[in-house]
Order: sequence, then structure tokens, then C-alpha cells
Amino acid sequence: MDLVIRDVDVIDGSGGDSYRADVAVDGGRIAAIVKEAAAAGCQRPTARRVLDAEGLALSPGFIDMHAHSDLALLRDPEHTAKAAQGVTLEVLGQDGLSYAPVDDRTLAKVRTAITGWNGGAPGDTSVDFDWRTVGEYLDRLDRGIAVNAAYLIPQGTVRMYAVGWDDRPATDAEMDRMRQLVAEGMEQGAVGMSSGLTYTPGMYAPDSELTELCRVVAGYGGYYCPHHRSYGAGALQAYEEMIALTRDAGCALHLAHATMNFGVNKGRAPDLLSLLDEALERGSDISLDTYPYTPGCTTLAAMLPSWASEGGPEAVLARLRDAETSERIRRHLEEIGSDGCHGVPIEWDTIEISGVSDPGLASCVGRTVAQSARIRGEAPWTTARRLLIDDRLGSTILQHVGHEENVRAIMRHRVHTGGSDGILQGLKPHPRAYGTFPEYLGKYVREEGVLSLEECVAHLTSRPAARLRLPDRGLVREGYVADLALFDPTTVAAGSTYTHPRTLPVGIPHVLVNGTFVIEDGKRTPATPGHAIRRTPPS
Repeated sequence: MDLVIRDVDVIDGSGGDSYRADVAVDGGRIAAIVKEAAAAGCQRPTARRVLDAEGLALSPGFIDMHAHSDLALLRDPEHTAKAAQGVTLEVLGQDGLSYAPVDDRTLAKVRTAITGWNGGAPGDTSVDFDWRTVGEYLDRLDRGIAVNAAYLIPQGTVRMYAVGWDDRPATDAEMDRMRQLVAEGMEQGAVGMSSGLTYTPGMYAPDSELTELCRVVAGYGGYYCPHHRSYGAGALQAYEEMIALTRDAGCALHLAHATMNFGVNKGRAPDLLSLLDEALERGSDISLDTYPYTPGCTTLAAMLPSWASEGGPEAVLARLRDAETSERIRRHLEEIGSDGCHGVPIEWDTIEISGVSDPGLASCVGRTVAQSARIRGEAPWTTARRLLIDDRLGSTILQHVGHEENVRAIMRHRVHTGGSDGILQGLKPHPRAYGTFPEYLGKYVREEGVLSLEECVAHLTSRPAARLRLPDRGLVREGYVADLALFDPTTVAAGSTYTHPRTLPVGIPHVLVNGTFVIEDGKRTPATPGHAIRRTPPS
């Protein structure tokens, strides 16, 4: 055997009771599990290395169902932000915008559009972008990454490729092209399709278009993962829309960062959960993910009304520079409620700048737009408009609009999984990027008792593995891949805070990916054993 983990408390991911065992790893898989080996006095497995794990818990590695590491995995081989949390698999291609499938024109536009999420703006040479198809991107991941990664076909990128950045229905030929792009991506290994329906150009797609693409996804056994049309005004109706759409398409549904935000939704999580329960009872296949924090995180440009974003980034900048059009944008943001801001009039004291692409604008980071405006003696929109233009739409924000009671209620649900929605860019990124999984285990299990330890581990391991149709991950079982996390249940905690968001967690001394240590004795090893996880064909 390569490794024996001795006298460890196994939390196997099923939600059942933990047990003491010796766990042997060989050839990247769990080779043997000997329960109560010391007490039983039986033959204990031997190996080239023996790890004494007394006092530690062993669980399957955590699966981040909503990650924005599409470029970070390539740019930063260590990827300690996720590896140190015990994450062994991330799902990329989220919110309808990512880097495959593309042609040269589409790639240039999408690189600009989501610079605030991932960096990688045109001119950035930290990643070579030597792929164009989904299969080529997955092959690029296979050259060696810190943790495993699965990929969702980004519907907004597909629409950008086939239709452009116009707010109009697709022609029949464009619709056929989008179906083809989605089918090719699924055949090449994608696990499903994502949408960002408050982000352009994906939000220009009507339900009929989304339904047709979901039918293609369903034909390959994949799932649809929408960031739906509102998490604010009309949030419940937006959830209902996605449930109805996927039911019509016969497609499994995974609801991205399933929150109920803004003042209009305070205390309304039970309404969402009732809606989900009714749909599940009718036979819908639904799961969801959340992160255990109240603020959201996106780009400042995402707040703009969809009409202002038509035509792509250069068209947006031209509208912002035009005084008359800029005033119209302000009115939609501050008085009407922009669809980019979920139909709720923006409150500038909730919009904190967390990162900028231009280092010369760093003084804005850590302040709300309202605070910066007061310092400058000007209106908040004047400050926001200047930042959008000067940073070429590359600024990221924390949006302080969540409610703790909603977060707690939703994480208890039987179809809940964990997703960091972790944006790693910016001087002060959201602490969820570095802390989601230990935050669940430390705060919401040990300190608050919202979930039992066994139940929480199931949320973070076997449930997402089932959604991804992974036949040999997500549980501690003989024959399963050795994606494993060892942590101390009495000390595990997120180190990241809003003040120091890149502080690593404590209490997770060892993490294995495909049987290889990526975290050992609390430190990152040089290993990059991760690879792309391709869709498992339906049986």
C-alpha cells in the first residue's frame, strides 16, 4: 500500500454515524477500510507510509459546486485558496460566462467582460488561452492542476458566439448553432450548462431559447445551473421560472447560490423552501448550492441595466461617457431598479469595492461607493461612473444585501450543497473564496449547531457527487478515488475575514487529491495531481 491513515474517525459522506478505522490508499484509490482495527486486534493494513490520525476526522474531499477558478487553476499551480480548505473538485464555467466554446472574437469579448471575476483581460499573458473548444479546455486542465475540475457550458458565451451581444431573439440558424455548440460541449465532457440571467448577453435569451438548450443538455444526462433572473424583487417568481423551464425540458436543475437577498426578501427563505418541496414532490430533479455568508460578490458593471450593456464592453463604455445616456442609467439604478441589480433600486452604501484591475485605483478598495463619494464631495453615481470608465468595467464588489436567517434556513434543506462562488481577484476578495468549507464546519457545525457534522459533510461531498453523476467519488468507500480531507473537528475554522480575506483556514492538516497529498502537515506540497472530470454518460 502507498499509505495507511491509522486510527481516524471516518465521516464517510453518507450522513451516517462516524466510525474509527484504518484507511489504506493505493494507486490513487481507497484500497481497504478496517473498522475498529486497534480494538478488534485484527491484522492492520501496512504501507510504505503510515499516518497517525488520532483525533482527526477523515471525510471525502469537498466539492465546490460553484467556483470561479477557470483561469486561477491554470495561472496558479498551487491554488492554495481551495486546496487548503479541503476542496478536491471544483465546478467551473459558472454564471453563463467562461472561456469555451469560443472563436477569437468571442474570446476577446468574454475576457474583457469577466476580467473582474478572473483577470485575463486582453493583453494579460499569465494564461496562454491555447484552446477554443470545451474539449481543448479540459485537455488544458489535464496538463496538471492542484485539484480536480468539472465544467459547465456557459450559455451566455454560447449566445455571444452564435448571436452576438444583441438584445433580440435568435434566428432559426442561430438557434441551430447554439444547439450544436451545447451538444459538442456535452460530447466533449461538460457536465451541464450554466446561465447568468442578470448578466449580458445571456439574459437576453427568452425562456423558449433556454428550454431548447436544456433539452440538449438533458439528452446527455447533464444538468442546468442558472444564476436566475432575480435574487431581489420577484425572486420567487424567478425560481418558479427555472423550475417550470427545466420541467418542460426534462432537465435536472441545480440552483446556483440559491439565496433570497435585499430587504424585500428578509425572512422569506421558508417561501423558497416550500416552493422547492412542492416541485420535488411532483418529481422534479432539483439541487442547489449556497455559501455561508450574507454579502454577494460580482462586478460593478453587473449592476447596470441590460439595455446599457447591449453590444458588449466597448458599447457600455461609450454609453457611460455620454452624459445624457449616463443620466438615464443613473435613473434606472437609483430610482427604478435595474434588472442588473435584481429589480431593486441600488443602495450605494451596500456596494463595497473589493478589487480593481487598474492598480492606480486601489484607493477605492475597501470602501463603499457612498463612502468614496463623500470623501470626494460628489454624488455616488458620479463616483461609480468614473470608476466604471477608468477601470474599464474591471472592478469587483461586495454587495451587502443578504440575511443570516435565510442563509441558515436554506443550508438545512435536503437538496443543499456547498458552493463558494469564490472570486479570487481583487485586493480584498470576498472571504468565501478562502473560507467557505471550514466556515461550514467551524461556525455552522461546531459553534452554532445548525447542522450535525455528519450531515454537513454529506452536503459537501456525496450530494454534489450525485448531482455530477460521479460513480466513485463523494464517499469513503473501498474502490473509490482517494480524494480525502483530514481535519480536526474541534479546531477547524475559516481564517479569512472581510479585513484579511486571504488568510488560510486552520484545522485541516492533510488533503489528498487522487491519492496524492496536496496539503501535508498544513502546508501546500508541490504536487498537481488534479485533472478534468468529464461527464459520465447516462447508463
